[in-house]
Amino acid sequence: MTTAVRVRVPAKVNLALRVGATDPEGYHELGTVFQALSLYDEVTAEPEEPGRFRLAFRGEGAAFLPTDDTNLAMRAAKLLARTHDVADAGVQLLVRKRIPVAGGMAGGSADAAAVLVACNELWGLGATTAELMELGSQLGADVPFMLLGNTAHGWGRGDRLTPLTTAGTYHWTLALSHGGLSTPTVFKEFDRLSEPRPTDIPAELIAALAAGDVAAVGAALVNDLAEPAVALLPTLSSTLEIGLQAGAVGAVVSGSGPSCAFLSSTPESAALVAEALTVFSGVRAVRSATGPVPGAEVVD
Repeated sequence: MTTAVRVRVPAKVNLALRVGATDPEGYHELGTVFQALSLYDEVTAEPEEPGRFRLAFRGEGAAFLPTDDTNLAMRAAKLLARTHDVADAGVQLLVRKRIPVAGGMAGGSADAAAVLVACNELWGLGATTAELMELGSQLGADVPFMLLGNTAHGWGRGDRLTPLTTAGTYHWTLALSHGGLSTPTVFKEFDRLSEPRPTDIPAELIAALAAGDVAAVGAALVNDLAEPAVALLPTLSSTLEIGLQAGAVGAVVSGSGPSCAFLSSTPESAALVAEALTVFSGVRAVRSATGPVPGAEVVD
């Protein structure tokens, strides 16, 4: 058996997020465009005695994260072991976090995806990415994309994916808020404020991504959850305005928030956006990243 496996997994930003009606189970129909960004969590998986599953966190928000079966990462390891009938399964997992917790960048889903990849390698299961994505969809709607990475159109609950052709590199500045937002709370606020909307992705966004037209991508960014996120955390309005005034070609609340993502045409412009956001009291921290990047993958 392999002695240790290290997996790197990116954050995501939603370039588009359209929210439709709820299905019979209460989940909203979504239309989204994901892009994976070079802001990474890292998971190390090491052998443990059979039947023992251990999980620990270091870094961004580690103190606030559960390490029992309520955590997606722990559930991912046990689901993989159960599905593949690994009789002597056991694992010690260490997650080093840089993706913000409850920040709308799929940090929990990213960690679950990384655990699936790491344990698949550690236990020598040989499961394909497609097979891991199917398991991931049982854990959460964002998990399959964190395995796929790059840029993709998601629909259904966001777990049904089609890769998108993307030209060029996209320079992002990420503004992290002092507090988090619960995804169910934001959807509840959406339902209070809005009617369901069409889930079609703007054609101009798809075309701009294929052409590598950064300015056109920035102009087409859209998120139906921005209004409820701002209603719950009004400082986000100022955050978005500051980044745009500093020269970003587009700005969007990422997912259910509260992280805000700003797209710039050059690294130099992105640096100016970061500088402006750093001095705003409503922003806890600023991160720079590029996209698209691959999904969860084993690293040396």
